[in-house]
Amino acid sequence: MKKIDMHVHTRMPSTIGRLANGQTYATPLELHEMYEKIGVETGVILPRVSPECALDVQSNENAKELADKYNMYWFCNIDPRFGGNTSDYNLSYFLEYYKALGAKGVGEVVTNLYFDHPLMQNLFYHCEKTGLPLLFHIAPQIGGYYGIVDDLGLPRLEISLAKYPNLTFIGHSQPFWAEISKISSTDSRNAYPTGKVTPGRVVELMQKYPNLHADLSAGSGYNAIFRDPEFGVWFLETFSDRLYYATDICAPENIHAPFITLSHRLDELVEQGKISDSAYRKISKENALKILEN
Repeated sequence: MKKIDMHVHTRMPSTIGRLANGQTYATPLELHEMYEKIGVETGVILPRVSPECALDVQSNENAKELADKYNMYWFCNIDPRFGGNTSDYNLSYFLEYYKALGAKGVGEVVTNLYFDHPLMQNLFYHCEKTGLPLLFHIAPQIGGYYGIVDDLGLPRLEISLAKYPNLTFIGHSQPFWAEISKISSTDSRNAYPTGKVTPGRVVELMQKYPNLHADLSAGSGYNAIFRDPEFGVWFLETFSDRLYYATDICAPENIHAPFITLSHRLDELVEQGKISDSAYRKISKENALKILEN
């Protein structure tokens, strides 16, 4: 079936590249050409508003404009330092405004603060209050990375999951997916571990907290599922209600990346009877629609 990409970045051509080496974002037209090749119907634009992850930021208004023009969906993005840069600022002011304009969630949140930092906690509080899911990127440390910071074992994420039970957290990135298996060294946190999976903290947290969801995007999500195919099938089936097909396409060059084959790999798994049709449909599209058509 045609899929919905829950995690993508796109911009119109600009005079500055996405990276200092000049590599650019895929334009919406380039993105749709890629989608045709991999069997994707449309995607969710995630604007980047925090300086940790951008040479120039993309406004929420631009994400809406592109989504409207190219028949896509969009999340707004709110840096918790917005407004007054205080832990009691009314971030609902921004969230309600963008929700009224059609934003279906918040993300990709890449602010380089700890999960339990008062500013991050304030953002989570207001996302829960306004009923908007939050898609996050985890970083392994403060400085030198983009993403919300957590330690080995994801203890700060767990604090937030417990504190905001009505907020849907959508996990992503290497330090998140590395912990699908037990790891004892911080060296493997921002990498792509290989080999058999011994169920780790991501599995434990998803079993314990129904508000933890995850997208299967990028090399990190792809690797988590296919490093140990037998376990990956179990994981897809077990948590099919809370997983989302996604790509994290940024650049035109991503068409050659291994993770771009995720769509076809899911097709193969259901065709071979390794995952159920129900799980396949939920992950490919139906779970996304529960958020996007709400």
